[in-house]
Amino acid sequence: MLSITPPPPSIGETAYRRIRSDIIFGRLAPGQKLKLEVLRESYGASVSTLRELLNRLASEGLIEAEGQKGFVVTPVSATNLREIAAMRLLLEGHALAQSFEAGDMEWEGRVVAAHHKLALMERRMLARDRGEPELWKRYDWEFHHALISACGSQVLLETHAAIYDKYLRYQMVAVIFRGEIAAQEHQTLLDCALRRDTAQAAAVLARHVDGCVEHTLAGGTLPHGIEG
Repeated sequence: MLSITPPPPSIGETAYRRIRSDIIFGRLAPGQKLKLEVLRESYGASVSTLRELLNRLASEGLIEAEGQKGFVVTPVSATNLREIAAMRLLLEGHALAQSFEAGDMEWEGRVVAAHHKLALMERRMLARDRGEPELWKRYDWEFHHALISACGSQVLLETHAAIYDKYLRYQMVAVIFRGEIAAQEHQTLLDCALRRDTAQAAAVLARHVDGCVEHTLAGGTLPHGIEG
């Protein structure tokens, strides 16, 4: 059977993905002004294409339009972080319960494999090797996504992914790793998944998310206003 290779993404789509990634991973800093000519040189898209994709990113809440002044990366704040974390917890907790109920052996395999990679990375970070924060967060995402991947709702998965990206942006800005506590919470979530313990998993997930928020705020790197 012949396989059909999908066409490569367009210049505009490639630029969109790169800019979005650069915002989420902090290479474009919160509050940074986005000048079209600079973006054109950096991302290789025309000014008109850039305007379109910046409006697309604005609709996702990752950048803000400043009228005639152009665009700016959405600022961060303690208030916004709490709101995003609460939404993540609501979506992920619901999807977790659905996934635990429907998950099969293939799902268990995905969860175990994702946790294995994350645990290896966390051990490296506990040993003070913190040179690859983006890889660490990719593995973190893969594990949490694997946990809810059997929920049966593509809309729920896509909505959770969008919220998770906004949550991830805060983690990358603050470069937060809570050490052994976070690693143990991930291990407990794995154990809960394998024995389908939804109640304990929900409690651990709440501690996990709330603990990260408080740890981030305790670092004093975020303003406490309502912007962003």
